[in-house]
Amino acid sequence: MSIGVDAAALGMSNAVTASSGDVNSGYWNPAGLMEVKDSELALMHASYFANIAQYDYAAYAMNIDDRSALGISAIRFGVDDILNTTQLIDSEGNIDYNRISLFSTADYGFTVSYARMAKLDGFNWGVSAKVIRRVIGDFANSWGFGFDLGFQYKSQSNWKVGLMLRDITTTYNVWTIDEEAFEAISGAIPGQNQELPETTEITIPKAQLGIAKKFEFHGDYSLLGALNFNMQFAKTNDIVNLDFVSIDPALGFEFGYLDMAFLRAGVGNFQNETQLDNSRTMTFQPNIGLGFRYRGIQVDYALTDIGDQSAALYSNIFSLKVDLSIFRH
Repeated sequence: MSIGVDAAALGMSNAVTASSGDVNSGYWNPAGLMEVKDSELALMHASYFANIAQYDYAAYAMNIDDRSALGISAIRFGVDDILNTTQLIDSEGNIDYNRISLFSTADYGFTVSYARMAKLDGFNWGVSAKVIRRVIGDFANSWGFGFDLGFQYKSQSNWKVGLMLRDITTTYNVWTIDEEAFEAISGAIPGQNQELPETTEITIPKAQLGIAKKFEFHGDYSLLGALNFNMQFAKTNDIVNLDFVSIDPALGFEFGYLDMAFLRAGVGNFQNETQLDNSRTMTFQPNIGLGFRYRGIQVDYALTDIGDQSAALYSNIFSLKVDLSIFRH
């Protein structure tokens, strides 16, 4: 749930808390759903770690009336066809390759979002309820529940401010573990890993504060600039690291032509990393992206983790957004 969705947003290094205003706002800031004029559909696919892991996302949003909107979304991040060799060798030491089977491990996130226009002019708020489902073959599975709360404000001079509070009630995932299957794994190394792992997983609250403004040039060109401050209430490797909060800034830009073609760039994930010689080095993650929109259909592409600035390999991300009102004209 922390990776992000929509190639357009990822191309801007996720700095979209203030500017998000479409079907993908259910993830980035549910208050942005108020900018959905009719109904929209979004799809995204990405491959991670040399195509080992698959990341997929789908969302739908609709305008309920002049003052409210609704959105639903689903995310899956999974690794499929993993070899299960726990039964390869029987109790007598015999090897039987027919005992090898395949299993999948996957995380799912299901979200229902509601947005509402406030009485204060230019101010919207939204809330998302999410269900987290995690499955590791037949070995273990879990259920989790959480809530996000978002706010957006747009001034008369077109400045936008957004605040996203994630997991505001703390999100708990409760695991159910197949003890027999776990013993088959842990028994491979006598005397080690004999205790069952913790059965409760906790996600503490986080906050994202963003500001953005879109500049128009001669009616044909536009430039959207956005800045995010991603806050965690714990000590991390973020470049701003205080006792009570750690802050990771992200900066994104979108250059548009005729509101049809887009070029995006962003930088974020600034980290102070300790090297082998105990020196401290600041690393960061640059992103770039492209987009094209025509008659309500938008296709976006993002390239992330470029420049080998983070531990993960680079990823090519594609997404599609459709304004469903085009099929009613």
